[in-house]
Amino acid sequence: MPGPTGRPASGDGGAGHPWLLDRGERGNGATVLPAWSGGNLVRPLVDGVAYFRGVAAALEGAGEGDVVFFADWQGDPDELLTGDGPTIAQALSAAARRGALVKGLVWRSPWDVLKVLPERNRYLAQHVEGPGAEVVLDQRVRTLGSHHQKFLVVRHAARPADDVAFVGSLDFGHSRRDDARHRGDAQTMAFGRRYGERPSWHDVSAEVRGPAVRDVETVFRERWEDRAPLSLLPWQLVPDLARRLLRRPPGLPAQLPAPDPAGSCAVQLLRTYPHRHPRYPFAPHGERSTARGHAKALRRARRLVYVEEQFLWSEQVAETFAGPLRENPDLHLVVLLPREPKRGGPLAGPPLLLGQVRALRVLRAAGGGRVHVFDLENHVGEPVYVHSKVTVVDDVWACVRSDNLNRRSWTHDSELSAAVLDAERDLREPADPAGLGDGARRFARDLRLRLLREHLDRAEGDDADLLGPDDVVAALERSAAALDAWHDTGRRGPRPAGRVRVHRDPVLRWWQRAFAAPLYRHVLDQGER
Repeated sequence: MPGPTGRPASGDGGAGHPWLLDRGERGNGATVLPAWSGGNLVRPLVDGVAYFRGVAAALEGAGEGDVVFFADWQGDPDELLTGDGPTIAQALSAAARRGALVKGLVWRSPWDVLKVLPERNRYLAQHVEGPGAEVVLDQRVRTLGSHHQKFLVVRHAARPADDVAFVGSLDFGHSRRDDARHRGDAQTMAFGRRYGERPSWHDVSAEVRGPAVRDVETVFRERWEDRAPLSLLPWQLVPDLARRLLRRPPGLPAQLPAPDPAGSCAVQLLRTYPHRHPRYPFAPHGERSTARGHAKALRRARRLVYVEEQFLWSEQVAETFAGPLRENPDLHLVVLLPREPKRGGPLAGPPLLLGQVRALRVLRAAGGGRVHVFDLENHVGEPVYVHSKVTVVDDVWACVRSDNLNRRSWTHDSELSAAVLDAERDLREPADPAGLGDGARRFARDLRLRLLREHLDRAEGDDADLLGPDDVVAALERSAAALDAWHDTGRRGPRPAGRVRVHRDPVLRWWQRAFAAPLYRHVLDQGER
């Protein structure tokens, strides 16, 4: 099957692709991961209910001879996958009891002993049970770093057509299982008071079927087979032995061939790994393909970059977006952010906000009024926590990410994101928004429209006025202005349709900036250039 521009379906290391990184541009010759794989079916899963429902169905179909691999940043074993269950730990354990090989990699915080962070990941590791089920706590990161990858792979020895992978920003944790109405997950986690007793959560993942499923599995295998100790902290040795937690992952069976082509999308997996000691065998000098992939795609941006983002912190990352804004006077940048940090307070809040203020300053200096920043609220006026991480460039290149737009995610933590380039063109006008001959691609445009319909309270198909870049901006600004005015006048009369509000930059006092700056630079958003 041809790739997105008539090239072979899988990246073979050849140079010259206008949108996707070739093998050399990845900057990591040690990995066996292909540059990209074509012929995939990719489906966006918007909000947690859709994601958890997909995961539940995939795990329910796993049994004898199948493999289930997952990686997570944070998980709660009792998080329900559907309204009446099972929990994530029950679903994984049931697959193992049916004969599936179940392996998991969950980040281990070094601060558990101090109770600074909850021990939920250890509980998840302990509650996934059954023959062939092993979940390890992985601390093989750089100092003060984390494993921030979130993905799940299910492979079938006898039914490769059913192989599936999920990639994105959703964890197996409380508060994630929200739907498009944004009334929140009944299983809540601690939030700032402004988010209410049952916080709303907006998120996006991608369901992948086709050859790229094997690529996601390869990412897991590379991490699992790293022979470095899972933890180098001596005070964790005795508790691990007492709790029967694995100290070194055992071997894995041979990898199955890639599934047959299932769709029209090329999928390129973009990653971050730090330059760590001891070195990662699959990335001895680290990997920055997350940053490099964005930089390459953004160089082709001409009319509209659409971003949903939890943590827009870094001036350096913002500069990757600012350059195209300076060079292309017709380019608009639309950004959706959380209204408030998830955990604020006098100590945590200012460092979280300082980086955002600085990043937005860089963007506005480059694009002026072409930079449009919004946040979201539900229909009772409570803010919706935007945890999604999505980038769409001119309705051609789309990326569903685990990484945030900051130095930490682009240099210091482990990350995994899926860049998608659909070979199928969307012929609705404007059929070639950027005017570069790339056209508009079905997946990227459909993802953007799906998200905007939710945020603007539109029915499916009610998006004809959201196709053109200028029209998108106008529709968002009209909706936000109407909702802002309704709030400003005391909420008199019917509530206007839509959930977008103009994002108000936080105001930090001089003393807040003074103590927040070093915390932001050296702890919150640490990393390399």
